[in-house]
Amino acid sequence: MSQATGFSVDAIRNDFPFFARSSGTEPPLAYLDNAATAQKPQCVLDAVLDLYRDATSNVHRGVHRLSAEATRRYENARDIVQRYIHAHDRCEIVFTRGTTESVNLVAQSYVRPLLGAGDEILITQMEHHSNFVPWQMVAEQTGAVVRVAPVTPQGELDLDAWRALLTERTKFVSVVHTSNAIGTINPVAEIVRLAHERGVAVLVDGAQAMPHQRVDVQALGADFFAFSGHKVFGPTGIGVLYGKQELLDDMPPYQGGGDMIKLVSLTNTVWNDLPYKFEAGTPNIAGAVGLGAALEWMKTIDLDGAALHERALHDDATARLRQWDDVRLIGTAAHKAAVVAFVMDGVHPHDIGTILDQARVAIRTGHHCAQPLLESFGVHATARASFALYNTHEEVAALAAGMAQVRELFGA
Repeated sequence: MSQATGFSVDAIRNDFPFFARSSGTEPPLAYLDNAATAQKPQCVLDAVLDLYRDATSNVHRGVHRLSAEATRRYENARDIVQRYIHAHDRCEIVFTRGTTESVNLVAQSYVRPLLGAGDEILITQMEHHSNFVPWQMVAEQTGAVVRVAPVTPQGELDLDAWRALLTERTKFVSVVHTSNAIGTINPVAEIVRLAHERGVAVLVDGAQAMPHQRVDVQALGADFFAFSGHKVFGPTGIGVLYGKQELLDDMPPYQGGGDMIKLVSLTNTVWNDLPYKFEAGTPNIAGAVGLGAALEWMKTIDLDGAALHERALHDDATARLRQWDDVRLIGTAAHKAAVVAFVMDGVHPHDIGTILDQARVAIRTGHHCAQPLLESFGVHATARASFALYNTHEEVAALAAGMAQVRELFGA
């Protein structure tokens, strides 16, 4: 039981069939790769199965009852997302394949038409590649320039340097809420405020923030907010782009095809209303329904208690890893999520991950789609343990025991 009233890790784990699986004589698997994707509660599995079993049909297109039921569940999921992130209107919720597609949509549909030669897009060095590469692509297409604010040796955004890069040439700002690679939580509300003082719109990559805290997009003030379903205990292949209605109204569609039109003639096409003009083709209906179930489940969680629990796991793992002089932590920001990235002298992170896997501990190794960030620390790859609200101190102990095996095998 966490010290926080109302939060019980045992009760949380009971909601996840993954943790009830028997492994025979093997010890249970410690799943510490939550920044990559999260496990799914039973209610999400049920919602997806129920849709396919009872309401398999396409949405928005049919007059028969199965189509109506599939449409009802799909649109109900949109309403759930709207309420969960406190969007002003349901039309501001666009379903995408994930954060990556959401960023690309904004890059091509909103930002590209704004840009000319010499204009600037301001991002940070800690961005995931999905919030880095789309801006490089748009810059190449338009002659604009991508400006990158640096991070400190602790892995925090250098806000003074960021302010200095925000100039009259800045046409757009994009920033990660929480770093997937090192867990740093950025002061996004302050960043939005400063950008808006110059009349510059902001996109927030919220993929890693959503599982750990309540997000209110109106309070945050961001013009766009993107996240992925599978990070927040929902299915893969589904994501959300929130955008302010007045901005989405003026944006041209990102893709053409079915359902994003009202009328097609030989010479002209009339776009559909929001949000459908951005949802070309048959959508991921089951993914949206599963995401809705995941967010409804999240509403029942004491997230303040969960945050305290996750912080305790982070501090426990940090202390255990710091006992060894040949292990170096990467990213030690004061304000961060429960992500612990590290390297070990003379041992490649992939070897660490392989040995830990044999010890029934699942972590992520590599550059974590954040190569510019890792380069600032002078490394090409790290081992990363990322915790969720269902992880335990016993799993932290398993991580430490596995690392002891790594050190023994490599003669540390």
